[in-house]
Amino acid sequence: MSRFKKKGGKELSAINTASLPDIVFMLLFFFMVTTVMKEVDLKVNIRLPEATEAKKLEKKSLVSFIYIGKPGERFQKLFGTEPRIQLNDQLMQVKDVEDFIAQERDAMNESDQSKMSVSLKVDENTKMGVVTDVKQALRRASALKINYSSLKVDKLK
Repeated sequence: MSRFKKKGGKELSAINTASLPDIVFMLLFFFMVTTVMKEVDLKVNIRLPEATEAKKLEKKSLVSFIYIGKPGERFQKLFGTEPRIQLNDQLMQVKDVEDFIAQERDAMNESDQSKMSVSLKVDENTKMGVVTDVKQALRRASALKINYSSLKVDKLK
């Protein structure tokens, strides 16, 4: 019979950490590339109205958003308390809507320009006159696909 001896004198070797920085930087780069940042910093307060028959937008890359509402507290000294129009990150006038739509169209592929739609995110307490003015400007800019953003609620309450 053979005898088994314990090798009590040897210790486990240390883990090689030479490639650890490479792995950390590779993961960091991956998350930096794949993370989507917030696109628009809202300067107007918007409380969306509720709707029972709402659909989700399918292709958000073809949608341009126009925000209409009362300016936030930090902007009220500068812009007042009347409802304002926000296009991207700037508070603008109704006359600027046509230029905004032209810029948004130019940024799209030529094949997608005909599929472009505009989503109006309007505060539920905003007067309809401002919305009508924006819709008239969109009509002049030939942006005829318009939808209103809302919160979906159940029919049974």
